[in-house]
Amino acid sequence: MERRDRSLKALNELIYIDSLDASARALGIVRWVETYLQSEGIDGFDLELNELYMMSELFYKNISFLKMHRKDTKKELEDTKKMRQFFTN
Repeated sequence: MERRDRSLKALNELIYIDSLDASARALGIVRWVETYLQSEGIDGFDLELNELYMMSELFYKNISFLKMHRKDTKKELEDTKKMRQFFTN
């Protein structure tokens, strides 16, 4: 029962994280992975089929989000670097 409760809590947190804005979502995903995947891995979840399907959809959605967030953050960093160079000259 404890494993099931932990699994449902993880799924609910992942659903909540999915509703946050970009920067909070990225940090939330990192914290979620550190909390739920580093200790037991993906095999530690005890979910029913429909819940597993929902979690897999959220995994793929968040992976895509993190890739785009990384690109956006990189672009912002490059723009900031260009502005800094402009103002120092």
